[in-house]
Amino acid sequence: MFWEVTRYFKYNWIERYWVTPYFNFAYTPFNLSPLSENGMYILWYVLGALAIFITIGFLYRISTVLFFLLFTYTFLLEQARYLNHFYLVIIVSFILIFIPAHRSFSIDSKIFKSVKSPYNSSWNLWLIRLTVGIPYFFGGIAKINADWLRGYPLKDWLLGDLNFPIIGQYFTEHWMVMIMSYSGLLLDLAVVPVLLFKRTRLIGFIAICLFHLMNVELFEIGIFPWFMIAATSLYFSPNWPRKLVQKIGFKGDKTQETNDFKPNPKYPKVILYGLGIFFAIQVFLPMRHLLIKGNVHWTEEGHKYAWHMKLRSKEGSTEFMVKNKATDELIEVNVGGYLQDWQERKMDGNPQMIWKFAKFLKEEYGRMGVDVEVYAQALASLNGRAYQYIIDPNVDLAAQEKPFFGNAKWILPLEIPLENQR
Repeated sequence: MFWEVTRYFKYNWIERYWVTPYFNFAYTPFNLSPLSENGMYILWYVLGALAIFITIGFLYRISTVLFFLLFTYTFLLEQARYLNHFYLVIIVSFILIFIPAHRSFSIDSKIFKSVKSPYNSSWNLWLIRLTVGIPYFFGGIAKINADWLRGYPLKDWLLGDLNFPIIGQYFTEHWMVMIMSYSGLLLDLAVVPVLLFKRTRLIGFIAICLFHLMNVELFEIGIFPWFMIAATSLYFSPNWPRKLVQKIGFKGDKTQETNDFKPNPKYPKVILYGLGIFFAIQVFLPMRHLLIKGNVHWTEEGHKYAWHMKLRSKEGSTEFMVKNKATDELIEVNVGGYLQDWQERKMDGNPQMIWKFAKFLKEEYGRMGVDVEVYAQALASLNGRAYQYIIDPNVDLAAQEKPFFGNAKWILPLEIPLENQR
């Protein structure tokens, strides 16, 4: 995460995402606003420092709480910046608040003798292991859909990487597309069980490393592949870092292991219930779209927090019209006057973001003393299909509500078959 923070400064993303925009697609119901320009820069300097503090185990408890709160705050500011691995970072940073990962090889263990110990409760390690395994497993489950099983959208993506080493020359072949599609699905589903057994663990780790390195070459997905490679190493025996340090020649932590360690966690029932609720949520969120009518990749209802990673290609175009209720005058909105290009691209084809922007336009005109209705001419294309309306163009979006869970009536169902390619 320290590396990620440096990227935000290097590429001027702080200004791009939170200073320049006139409007941000904040998450409902929080509806948070960015800090001032100086405030956002200071926040990211603090995040970088906290990432280092957590890494070296300095003021660990305070650092984990602050990192979780501050990073979650930046996440909630802008839906157009939703990334699955940022959601994973939030989950992991939340878990670290409750896990005493600073008992050994840390500054705190040198300063506070009560912290120092070569042991940790096994549920701490298994909690992280299962959290790392969830994106793999549910990422595989999500691939079991009609489009992916027929090679889309991977077929279109691979055509843009024909220079990929060795196998790129075959990306135009249907059989190669099918191999890539099904191998990705099977690897996601099988990697966690393979990692759980000592005999197959190394094979599984090598396979998943190759998978992530291929993704680095094929896609622009930032720190995620490296994050997952490092996190997946937690499936090895928990003393592997200590052994590695010893092999390199460093003395490492001098804490001696003893056989009289007796775990006696406080509030065991609270821990058990907490873990049960946590994993129930982590299972429900990726599966909730099955309870909602419609294609999740089209409606986006149940798409977030479900590990639908690189599963669909979506393009669209959206025009907004506001109607003055007093005069019936129709005005076409200059969207570029409110949104940055990257925001507009993310909004096109996303019903929730289109609805949120319609609500904003209602408020914006209201501040000028004009009561308006807001209509959207929103076309979208899923996985190369021909364009169709994704939102009912005859509905005043500003007067509609988006249900917290369930199907919004103003989202039109997907009717274009996959065969009808653009």
